[in-house]
Parts: sequence; C-alpha cells; structure tokens
Amino acid sequence: MQLSVIILNYNVRYFLELCVLSVQNAIQNIDAEIIVIDNNSQDDSCSMMKLRFPNVKLIENKENSGFPKGNNIGVAAAKGEYICILNPDTVVAEDTFTKVLAFAKKQNDLGIVGVKLIDGTGNFLPESKRGTPTPFVAFTKITGLYKIFPKTFGKYYAQYLLENETGKVEILVGAFMVMKRELYNEIGGFDENCFMYSDDIDLSYMALKKGKSNYYFHETSVIHYKGESTIKDGTYMKRFQEAMNFFYKKHFRVSFFFSVFMKMGIVFFSLVKMFQGKPKPKSNPEKYTLVSDNEILREKIENQLKKSVKRQDITQSFSENTTVEIIFDQNYLDFKTIIQAFEVNKNKGYAFKIIPESSDFVIGSNSSFDRGEVIRI
Repeated sequence: MQLSVIILNYNVRYFLELCVLSVQNAIQNIDAEIIVIDNNSQDDSCSMMKLRFPNVKLIENKENSGFPKGNNIGVAAAKGEYICILNPDTVVAEDTFTKVLAFAKKQNDLGIVGVKLIDGTGNFLPESKRGTPTPFVAFTKITGLYKIFPKTFGKYYAQYLLENETGKVEILVGAFMVMKRELYNEIGGFDENCFMYSDDIDLSYMALKKGKSNYYFHETSVIHYKGESTIKDGTYMKRFQEAMNFFYKKHFRVSFFFSVFMKMGIVFFSLVKMFQGKPKPKSNPEKYTLVSDNEILREKIENQLKKSVKRQDITQSFSENTTVEIIFDQNYLDFKTIIQAFEVNKNKGYAFKIIPESSDFVIGSNSSFDRGEVIRI
C-alpha cells in the first residue's frame, strides 16, 4: 500500500466529516487507506463515521490519550509505505496527495513534507514552515525583530523561503505531515511524554537529527481551520508551557539564564495564543451567495437563514459592494476549485462556508482564531 492517512479526532464531528470526505476524494487513484482514531469524543463522531464512511478504519479509544499517543496508535495500524498525519479540521484538494507523493519520491534525504496551509478566509498560515525555536530564534519572535528585519531575524517562520516557494525547512506543523512510515517508526513516532503542542516540533527535529531533510511544498493548498479541537483557555496555556519546557529540556542544554529566559518567552507566547484564540463575535452578513446549480438548495438555505440568498455560477465574479457570505456547494464543485476560490477572493471582506456533498449542514470559519460555525439546513 502506498499511503495511510491518519486522522486523530476529538469532538469535531462536522469538521471530521468534511475532512474525511475530502480525503476520500483525494485518494481515489492511489492505493491508500484512511484511519480515524477517536479520542473518546462525547459528540456523535463515531456513529457518523460508521454510518457515512463504513469502509474507513475507525479506532475508538476509551480515553483522550492525547495527540502523540493517539497518532502512534493510528500509525501502528497503518500499512502504507508513506503516512500522512492529518488534523480533522483540514480540507485537502483532489490532487494534494498525488502531488505530495510525487515530490516525496524524488527526494533522497526525505524527512517530512508539509504543505501550504490556509485558514478559513483563504489567508496563508505562516506556521506552515518554521525554524527550530532555539533561545535566540524565540527571542526574535518575542521582541518582534522577525517582523522588522525578516531577512536577518525571520527564522521562526522560515522567512528566507517565500510562501509560494518550495524548499527545505526545519520544523513543520502537525496539521499535515507526510513521511515514510519506516522513518516514523525509526524515530519512535510522537513522544508520548508530551501531551500536545510541541509534538510536531519534536518529531520534525528528530527527523533532522536522523540526517534527513524536511520540506515545505507550496504546490498544493490545504485549508486548516485551526483550533477546532481545543479552546484557548487557562488549561491550554498550562499545557502549552509544559510542552515547550519538555522540548527544551529534551534537546537543549539548560542553564539558569536559559530557564528564566524561556519561562518568560513561554508565558508570553501562551498569553498571546490564549487571547488570539478567544472566539470573535459571529459575523452577520448582509447578503449570502450560494455557488451552486441547485435552486432547491438555495430556497432551503434561504428559508433556514431567513435572509435573501443569491445563487450564481463559479465563473461569475462576486459583488464587493457589501458584506457577503459565500457558500460553496461541494455537490456542484470539487474541493480543489473551492480552495482556489478561497485564495483568489481572500481579503475582500467575504466569509466562506462549504456544504459538503450529501450533507445537511454548512460549515466554515471566519478567521484564523475562530473555532468555526456549523449551520444545519
């Protein structure tokens, strides 16, 4: 088998359905499998999977075992030569895996491959490519030097490499990671001593220590709604601090000065992330546009929202005169076209949502920090 896609889920039933649907479409011409590990979700994630995707391997954990252990359980059941660690709050294009695997096979020193991640508004997520967060790199991030002098101090987000440029990087994000299963097992997988948040940094760094190269691959874009599984509260801050402490103690020599400096940095990062993650007020669009060929669906959404919904073709340009929420009907459009539309129309004041094929809900997110919205129709 060529590829195993590992998706660890926790209480994001609707995002999971969208994600698995996109992956199913993307592996149609690949010898591949999907493995979903559920970390004891309290929603109906598992019943949805059994009903909607009966051919997908589902592993139901009896407890929330954390990101590292959950993924290790999934990889242990995998049969593919390559594995993809994939978050459930992502959407891949139909040709994502074909492109990534073709690139991976050309590399002689392959570590991990990451891709261009965009948020629910179509904007590039800088964490798609990062440098090792050494004390100095962390200092440039904390002080904002990486923004003022990106060419000199831009290592945190690997700013020597452009958003639309493929190349070697040190650290990749755990939302999308492709690597050989053999290398994953050689490294020992995700370190289960770390519950979450520094696990992707650690895995990337371990690949480098094995003499491998990690790559950022820009030729396919993947939506990552971000933060769908975790509320950024005090518990999040505490775990984030513990995770960063774990990484530094594991890989760097720790002096008193180093410990004090990094404690300050960790608290700073934790506070920023916590406040960034606070949900924003939900948008109240003045107009809705449904990109579809289905008039009955338009009427159904209009009745549900109690607002006017215009229907149009994907080839038509969107109005920029007022706040518009654009709803893409995935029964009518493929995921690649939808993702491209996100990117082309970013920063124009639009909010984007998707109706997954054969589903009864609209789903999306209006910012990098918005936990997302689901509307039943």
